[in-house]
Amino acid sequence: MEYSFYDLLKLLGSLALFLYGMKIMSEGLQKFAGDRLRKILTVMTTNRVTGVVTGALITALVQSSSATTVMVVSFVNAGLLTLAQSISVIMGANIGTTVTAWIISALGFQVDVSAFALPLLAFGILLIFSQKSSRKSVGEFIFGFSFLFMGLSMLQANAPDLSKNPEMLAFVQDYTDMGFGSVLLFVLIGTVLTMIVQASSATMAITLIMCANGWISFELGAALVLGENIGTTITANLAALTGNTQARRAALAHLVFNVFGVIWVLCVFPFFTGAVSWFVENVMGVTEMSVSVPYMLSAFHTAFNVCNVLVLIWFVKFIERTVCMLIPQKEQDEEYRLRFITGGMLSTSELSILQASKEIHLFAERIHRMFGMVRDLLHTEKGDDFNKLFSRIEKYENISDSMELEIANYLNKVSEGRLSSESKLQIRDMLREVTEIESIGDSCYNLARTINRKRQSDEDFTEKQYEHIHTMMKLVDDALAQMIAVVERTEHAQVDVNRSFNLENEINNYRNQLKNQNIVDVNNKLYSYQMGVYYMDIIGECEKLGDYVVNVVEASSDVKEKKSA
Repeated sequence: MEYSFYDLLKLLGSLALFLYGMKIMSEGLQKFAGDRLRKILTVMTTNRVTGVVTGALITALVQSSSATTVMVVSFVNAGLLTLAQSISVIMGANIGTTVTAWIISALGFQVDVSAFALPLLAFGILLIFSQKSSRKSVGEFIFGFSFLFMGLSMLQANAPDLSKNPEMLAFVQDYTDMGFGSVLLFVLIGTVLTMIVQASSATMAITLIMCANGWISFELGAALVLGENIGTTITANLAALTGNTQARRAALAHLVFNVFGVIWVLCVFPFFTGAVSWFVENVMGVTEMSVSVPYMLSAFHTAFNVCNVLVLIWFVKFIERTVCMLIPQKEQDEEYRLRFITGGMLSTSELSILQASKEIHLFAERIHRMFGMVRDLLHTEKGDDFNKLFSRIEKYENISDSMELEIANYLNKVSEGRLSSESKLQIRDMLREVTEIESIGDSCYNLARTINRKRQSDEDFTEKQYEHIHTMMKLVDDALAQMIAVVERTEHAQVDVNRSFNLENEINNYRNQLKNQNIVDVNNKLYSYQMGVYYMDIIGECEKLGDYVVNVVEASSDVKEKKSA
């Protein structure tokens, strides 16, 4: 079999199309289907069992576990699925792919999703040129979906076609008599083969040919199948290359799940293969060797995945912790995700209010971090570093908008239940807190935009201006830290609310002082009028931010009073 440099370039081009499709599909999902799809997926994956069933059904429909896991990675990347939910869906996908194998072997029927890719693009292009942003987002999703499956199909088509040249693998006969060493070697060969051909079904076909030709025994064929289960995870991990930390964790969870499964099956390998052989020969009644080996391999594949799910479904949290440890969260990759408020049914009113208050505290902490980024942005010199930090602040602004909306919606749902008049007033004040915290986020973003505009000019602030900005930002930072202490609402913590009002007075007085001084300095030509505008924009926005902080403190104090009443 010849495999030229041109064939390699076609393979890399297919990979590029696949990764680009994954990126576009994920972005389209984020823009359009966020809230609605999140609700649907939350219902479908309320617990581990429903998650497994969802994964199995989706895989049986699209007839590709690779496609399912890639979509799951995309959903995690878009923030529509949590890591724990994605692990259970991936477990289901592993079962679904074995169901597909039985359907194909029994009916010879397989849906080629990539065949629909080009017709889908015809619909997608109409939506992309639409004036309505939601339709554009749907068009982007369709384009991404089409490119993803075209790329996946081309990856398989342009990979070395070993299934039509099985003679290349005849050399493995020399390594079949090494006992358990042969089993481990064939697990490795199965892994590498599947990674090369990019399709576990193709590797399964190669395995069947090798067994049918008598090159290897059923036991070594089963070892190849175990390796195929590890190798097939490469597709999801390739897809996750363009994703965020959570997406990479979801892809790694697929690998960890299959590796754990292979390890425990290898520990009981003789008993497991013996049980499958007995089942095919005695229960299914297939005794002829040429017929029984393919059935044994299919049965082994199914038994492995089903048993693996039954064993590891109880260790979803452990797998989650493992992948989080292996891929730590980078601070700049922080994704929007409510931590205390979850979808589904509301808790009791008191517990719901407690969950919301914890979420508000987390919201306040995120906004404080955002202000810290703005302070860093002021002195970031390198272009790339500046752009990265500015993009991160922009992202936090979007996060604050989403958090405000979701917490407010949750509190509105809680207020529709049977509540005491005190609790209803408490919710009203909490809604005010959320609105004001979001306004602080807007102020932080406005500060970042002003710093960005100043950077694009040819001038810079004087040392005195920088000194005054630092002093103002330090006052605001202290006010934010004090606000978080007030918002925390611990039972025993006694926080002096008056300190927040004192800080706000200091901020106001300092703003007035700098405003008057700025007029004098511009007249004395110490800096240009434009630099004075940028300077006072920053000072004025800091003062506004201080007002929002006091509003949060007032609302939070009212909540505490009603809670203790």
